[in-house]
Amino acid sequence: MKAKRLIQFLVGSSLALSLVTVPALAQKAKKKDAEQGDRETIAKPLSARDQKRREDKLRKELYKEEHYRRIAYANERFASGIPGWKADRGRIYITFGPPDEIEDHPSGGTYQRPIEEGGGTTSTFPFQKWRYRYIDGIGNDVMIEFVDTTMTGEFRMTMDPSEKDALLYVPNAGLTMYEQMGMSSKNDRFTRTDGTRLGTGNQALPQRMNQFERLQQFALLQKPPAVKFKDLEASVNSKVTFNVLPIMVRTDFVRLTNSTVMTYITIQMNKGDLQFKSTDSISKAMVNIYARITSMTRRVVNVWETPVVIETPSVMLAEASKGKAIYQNAVPLPPGTYRVNVVAKDVVGGNMNNYEMAITVPRFEDERLGASSLILADMIEKVPTKNIGAGQFVIGTSKVRPRLNDAFTQNEKMGIYQALYNFTPDEKTQKPLGNVSYEISKADGGEKVIEFTEALSEIPGASATQVTIEKLLPLQNFAPGRYTLKLKVTDQNSNQSLVQTANFSVAADTNVRASLKE
Repeated sequence: MKAKRLIQFLVGSSLALSLVTVPALAQKAKKKDAEQGDRETIAKPLSARDQKRREDKLRKELYKEEHYRRIAYANERFASGIPGWKADRGRIYITFGPPDEIEDHPSGGTYQRPIEEGGGTTSTFPFQKWRYRYIDGIGNDVMIEFVDTTMTGEFRMTMDPSEKDALLYVPNAGLTMYEQMGMSSKNDRFTRTDGTRLGTGNQALPQRMNQFERLQQFALLQKPPAVKFKDLEASVNSKVTFNVLPIMVRTDFVRLTNSTVMTYITIQMNKGDLQFKSTDSISKAMVNIYARITSMTRRVVNVWETPVVIETPSVMLAEASKGKAIYQNAVPLPPGTYRVNVVAKDVVGGNMNNYEMAITVPRFEDERLGASSLILADMIEKVPTKNIGAGQFVIGTSKVRPRLNDAFTQNEKMGIYQALYNFTPDEKTQKPLGNVSYEISKADGGEKVIEFTEALSEIPGASATQVTIEKLLPLQNFAPGRYTLKLKVTDQNSNQSLVQTANFSVAADTNVRASLKE
């Protein structure tokens, strides 16, 4: 009791002291400002445009973070013989988020049917019912049912509520209420024309279980998200090719699992090809990008779209327009051959390009030495812990920005990135035993410029599972010309090796030449 009174006294004293000192401090600060005059403060309030830009950036980051969280959750909770993100429950969870209610029957067993399913008692396969109060574009009170008819943990979305009935094909077992009363026969279930095997007698189904309602909902749940850039989608569908806005597209592949490969799609444009609009001493260009990945049979696998905004002070526009605009998106894909369509439109100028290419996502097999794409980059740097695996150009713990035209100048450093997989570990150290040899030669005559070898075990972070090569090579001593980089990796324990090559060019440093003329 004494302690309580003491706390009350201290709180009251602090409050009283605050009431007395706050006006005095405010008056003192006001007097100080008057003495200093109208000096401009360092911290300024954000303009409406900056505030909107910050909010848009935060919204995109939160969306991306939530998207990857849903993928991780789906892989953890819904995986069976396939990754969780490919399962029906995982796909619905990633697209629409967690349901508002779940009716879970993980082991199946005895089940009392609701009256709209015919009533009565039966035995079921494992199943779940998910309920969403509202889904945009689909409606209110959306019920989705998943059934594991194979008892393997793979729950499949179904339109037929009777699919979970384990006694459906067993004569005189699991009868509905109407069948028990002799008002219908179990054989009648197999003559229905509404796509179900329900035993409801002559009772009409509720409106939400109407066959057309169920078909429409089933189709909408599997429909890709609505496209924002309809004009760009039309360009893909009509197969019209535009050559007005030049773009470059590059794909790189890095293993996630044996069945999933992260595919990095990088798009580059020259800023000089874009048109800028000046407003309030700021010049801005915007390019809308729409990309679609399809199988070779034209089945849509992935669609994404984004606006790329470039802003610069108007007084610096001439200098800024000499650079390049580069954008990258990472898409997880299973091994196979795909078709990629990228449509880019200059919003200000109206110029457009429809770029189409075929890609082959490699398969990484167990116990076989494998490698990611060999990437020549103009930037390789470590990222903060919170950004690992997320954001543009981020591969694992590093930011790797590829140089799409593989052209460098003498004043630059060329980054070399490659991930190597599936080494046979050394029995003593459990590290890979072998080496990587680097060879750079002139592309025309074959004269060697650089040649050295590095032990796998000495590469930072090396393990039998993965070895990551990250090098920055200064180019000041390279004469202008074309070169070929050759990497040869050898695993001594398994007696396996692989070789990968990449071409690049080195141009003279214009700054150096200018200083020499002066």
